[in-house]
Amino acid sequence: MAAASNLLSEDQFLCSICLDVFTDPVSTPCGHNFCKKCINEHWNTSDRCQCPMCKELFTTRPDLKVNTFMSEMVSQFRQSAQQKASSSSSEQQESKPGEVPCDVCTGTKLKALKSCLVCLASYCETHLEPHLTASRLKRHQLMDPVENLEGRMCTKHDKPLELFCKTDQTCVCMLCICSDHQMHKCVPLGDEYERKKVELEKTEAEIQEMIQKRRLKIQEVKRIVELSEEDADREKAEGVQVFTDLKESVERKLKELINTIEEKQRTTKKQAKNSIKELEQEISELMKRSTEVEKLSLSEDHLHLLQSFQSLNIHLPPPTKDWTKVSVPPASHEGTVRRAVSQLEEKISEKMKKLVKDRMKRVQKFAVDVNLDPDTAHPQLILSDDGKQVRHGDVRKNLPNNPERFTYYMLVLGKQSFSSGRFYFEVKGKTEWYVGVTRESINRKEDIALRPQNGNWTLRLRNGNEYLALDDPPVVLSLQSGPQKVGVFVDYEEGLVSFYDVETAALIYSFTGCSFKKKLFPLFSPCLIDDGKISPPLIITSANHTG
Repeated sequence: MAAASNLLSEDQFLCSICLDVFTDPVSTPCGHNFCKKCINEHWNTSDRCQCPMCKELFTTRPDLKVNTFMSEMVSQFRQSAQQKASSSSSEQQESKPGEVPCDVCTGTKLKALKSCLVCLASYCETHLEPHLTASRLKRHQLMDPVENLEGRMCTKHDKPLELFCKTDQTCVCMLCICSDHQMHKCVPLGDEYERKKVELEKTEAEIQEMIQKRRLKIQEVKRIVELSEEDADREKAEGVQVFTDLKESVERKLKELINTIEEKQRTTKKQAKNSIKELEQEISELMKRSTEVEKLSLSEDHLHLLQSFQSLNIHLPPPTKDWTKVSVPPASHEGTVRRAVSQLEEKISEKMKKLVKDRMKRVQKFAVDVNLDPDTAHPQLILSDDGKQVRHGDVRKNLPNNPERFTYYMLVLGKQSFSSGRFYFEVKGKTEWYVGVTRESINRKEDIALRPQNGNWTLRLRNGNEYLALDDPPVVLSLQSGPQKVGVFVDYEEGLVSFYDVETAALIYSFTGCSFKKKLFPLFSPCLIDDGKISPPLIITSANHTG
């Protein structure tokens, strides 16, 4: 009997009413088997006594008895199934927190392999087997295990949510489209799933792009910090070196000053000492003569006095120097300190010039190749073929009035834009020009003031020798000589725009504390001379920097 049961299909032991293994199986006169409770409840709720399988109608309700043979077969099948489940459960994984457990397992809950949207239950590998083998259960919709299967049923009709209402953007069942959503556009869940999946993939790609941009921004910020640290270290080292040199120069000059003063003092003291010594010697001789004269003058011997007077030449003056014309001038230190300070100032000036030139070289390291953009040029401007020169023309050319083109001011922008970091370029012009940088949003069709509040940071030359920084208000610059070349340096993150005299490496003017949030473009204008003559071209030159 046991061997025979092993040859039977599990489908033969399932009640067609409850779709589970028979409990107290009974057989109808037509030969079909059902759970005793299932067939009785079926007939109790029906006004006709009919077989649910073959639809045979019975005139009188059969008195059903438990089929002992089938009951024994079912019992053996249950034992076999339990043994199989027991052996397989040892191989399956126990459900862990966060995983969906099997709804059929008793005691230790195994991890569910699938969830059934018809049965509204989740099954482990063992309890899922009937859905994989029984023909009626194969029609059930299986999916990866999920919790809250009740949430996948329509609360109004107790049917699976199989459709998506595009009008109300909600999931509905088959009965919903016959009532509340009758006139709405509804599609199968799978179709909307694919469409939403495409949207999600697109959104994910956009998010990934945003993440990438922010990662690049992080790298950019880190690089800025690295550059800032390098600049700070270089400035500190340079400052230490410069001030050390200045300190040494000051100490050396102070020592030289003290030595000079002391040397003069020593010379004066030596001269004074020699004069005093000589005077003392003369005093000694004079005192000796005085003694002789005094002694002779006390003599009463007439002959002796006369003879001695003649022999001693007392009547002659002693051999002494005329000290009225001799003097020891005091040491003069007038101008000594001033000269020392002046020499020190020259030394400091040399150091400052070297510092300025070194800074100029560092600025020139950020040189970029700028070309003029013909699509932005005012119709009366003439650009060279290489995009490096611009001058004013006599005739207004008939050019497309595209949004990028200036039609009021005679301006032209560089093709290159900058939204981070540092950049530098050089220009030269002889008479009149505007040079600087501007935001991309500059008004190109109307009269505007070229001022920082309008997104412009500009230097102007007029009349060949008058320089103005177009700040708010404009600043007239007093320069010792007109620059042959002007360098423009921008530090985007620092908010700095600086103009340099390239030849002397002198700073002309700086706009500080600027707010840059969007693209910046180099800005140029060759202008028109007041007497109507055409001005020479404004030329973008190459920055000759050294490493």
